[in-house]
Amino acid sequence: MFRKIFCLTMIILMFSSTVIAAETIKIGLMAPLTGDWSQSGKEMKLVVDLLAKQYNGSGGVLGKNIEVVAFDDQGTPEGAVTAAQHLVKQSVMAVIGSVTSSATEASQDIFNRARILQISNASSAVGLTEKNLKYFFRTCPRDDEQSRVIIQTIQKMKLSKLAILYDGNTSYATGLAQDVGKIARQNHIETVYYGALTPGRESYLEILEKVKSRNPDAVFFAGYYMDTAALLKQKEAMDWHVVLIGGDGANNPALPTAAGKKAAQGFYFISPPLPRELDTDQAKWFLAEFKKTTGSPLQMIDSILAGEALRVIVQAIRETKSIEPDVIADHLHGSFDDLTGLTGRINFNAKGDRVSDLYGVYRVDAEGRFVIQRMFQFGKIVK
Repeated sequence: MFRKIFCLTMIILMFSSTVIAAETIKIGLMAPLTGDWSQSGKEMKLVVDLLAKQYNGSGGVLGKNIEVVAFDDQGTPEGAVTAAQHLVKQSVMAVIGSVTSSATEASQDIFNRARILQISNASSAVGLTEKNLKYFFRTCPRDDEQSRVIIQTIQKMKLSKLAILYDGNTSYATGLAQDVGKIARQNHIETVYYGALTPGRESYLEILEKVKSRNPDAVFFAGYYMDTAALLKQKEAMDWHVVLIGGDGANNPALPTAAGKKAAQGFYFISPPLPRELDTDQAKWFLAEFKKTTGSPLQMIDSILAGEALRVIVQAIRETKSIEPDVIADHLHGSFDDLTGLTGRINFNAKGDRVSDLYGVYRVDAEGRFVIQRMFQFGKIVK
C-alpha cells in the first residue's frame, strides 16, 4: 500500500512540475557574462531581467510569466555554440543575443534548425541577415548603414586621404572595413592604405609606422575596443596626431581606461547613440527606472537594444496570441510595427533587419567622456 501511495505521489509531483513549467514562457539570453565584453553582457542581463519583472508584475504574457534563461557565451564562437546548445535543451521559445557578430554567426544555424526565434541586439555584420534565415532578426542597424555615416563624418571633417585598418579575425570588422572602403571610393575619398592586423598583439608599432608613411589625414579602424585602445596608446607613443576613427565595436566605457585618457582624447567613433541621448518618453521612463532599481545609470546601447529585443518578442506574442515560432516570425516579417520603442520605431524587412537606423558621432574628451557631436538618421543629420 505504501508503495502504491508513493508511486501515486511521484506521478502527481511529476505532473505538477510539468504544469508549472508550462505556465512560463522561456526566453533565452545569450550574452558575454565573462570575458572582454562582460560589461555589455552583465548590463544586458540587468535590462532584460528588469523588463521581464515588469511584465510579470502586470500579469505576464497570455497569462504566463516570462522566465529569462541566461547563458554565458563569453563573446566567442566556441562559447556561442555551447550557449546555443544549452538554450535549445532548455526549450526556450526565443533567444536574445549575442553581442559579437562572430558569436551570433556561430549560433544562427543551431537556433534556425530548432525553429527558435533569435533577435540579436548588437551583431551588425551584413552577412548575418543575407542568409535569409526565417527566425533571425536584429534590433541594431547593420554595418553597411554604419559605413555611410562613417564616410559622411569623414567628409564633414574635410579629410580626403584615408587609411583603413581592420581586425582580420572577425566577420564584423572585415565586412565593416570593406563597406567603408567601397563607400569611400564612391565618394572620391582616396584610400592610401588598406590592411588587416591580428588582434591581441602586444605591439602594433610596425603596422602603424607603415600606415604613417602613407601620410593619411585619418585612420579608420574596424575592430573592438581592446585593440582600439592599444592603437591609441601606441599612436601616442609615436607622437602621431592623425585623426583615428572607429565604429561601434569601439563603443565601450572601458576604452579610456584601457588606452589612458590622454591617448584616448580626440578619438572619434560612430555608433547607435548612447542611452542618455535617447529622447523618447519610453526611454526616459525606462532609464529612470533602471537607475532607481540598480543605483547606476544605464551606460551601453547594447543593453537597451537587448531590452528592445524582449519588447519585440512580448509584443509579437500579444499581437498574434501565439508562441509558435512560425506565426511570430511571419508577423515580424510582415505586419509588425512598434512605434513606441525605447530607441524609436521598430519594424523589420524581409531579411530580418531593422528598417530604421540611428547613429551618433562621438569624440572622447580630455576626461575620457564620450561627447556626442551629431546624430544621423537615414543618412541625414538630425541633431
